[in-house]
Amino acid sequence: MKIGFLGLGRMGRGLAGNIQKAGHELCVFDVVAQAAEPFVEQGAVLADSVADCVRDREVVVTMLASDEILEQVTLGEGGILSALPKGAIHMASGTHGVDIVRKLTKAHTEAGQVFITAHVLGRPDMAATGELGIVPAGPAQALDKCTPLFDVIGNRTFIAGNSPDSATSIKVANNFVLGCAIEAMGEAYALVRKYGVDPKVFYEVMTEGLFSATAYKVYGDIIARQDYDAVGVTAEIGLKDANLALDAAKPVNVPLPSCNVWRDRLIDAIAHGDGNKDWAVMARAQARASALD
Repeated sequence: MKIGFLGLGRMGRGLAGNIQKAGHELCVFDVVAQAAEPFVEQGAVLADSVADCVRDREVVVTMLASDEILEQVTLGEGGILSALPKGAIHMASGTHGVDIVRKLTKAHTEAGQVFITAHVLGRPDMAATGELGIVPAGPAQALDKCTPLFDVIGNRTFIAGNSPDSATSIKVANNFVLGCAIEAMGEAYALVRKYGVDPKVFYEVMTEGLFSATAYKVYGDIIARQDYDAVGVTAEIGLKDANLALDAAKPVNVPLPSCNVWRDRLIDAIAHGDGNKDWAVMARAQARASALD
């Protein structure tokens, strides 16, 4: 397929790389020009603008950092909406809110284009190896067309339904659970450290017992070693995710009391200069509150 790809950050690079390796005709664009160089060296077309990247594409994939950027790239002057062919698909794979997804669904439909979400589950290292989970939603025909892309960027696909915001709600909820799990681990590690326990021992107790899931293994290890420079998701992005969860919950009257604790811990970490550290750095904020650091 003829694919356009916008957003070559930590996660986007992995997705675009696997799409290119699968033999699709790739056109790339990023505001940081150097990010596109490895793909151009492997035969991708380098676009001069967003419009140039999507003009003759069957599918354009966006992996962008915020709702504001996605809205500007899609609806702004020279954006996706203005240049994507009728019937072509815009596949949004970043973490976004329900409101912007609904807005873009309506705009693309009115323009004779198709909008789907294909949110990804996992860290950038998993994106590079094609081991992400993929949660797509949108019109069935568009999902069928994009299945070859799902198959190369991830190892399991969870179809969420015909409405793009269905997948968005799952992605937001999944990040909420993960963020709260990291927050709880930070509290637990602080507790055992106050009793002189080696964090590595507690890590083994957790991950070789009831909490042997990937999330506890990956983030429990980061917290035990206090290695917050190995960034998968930054604390700043984590705060965005916490706010997205609260934003999604408000109009449907779902209380998320744990989300407020998670959000406040991230704010504390950011206020102490750790906004660009891995979001597990909220455990450092908890340690600080416990008079450990």
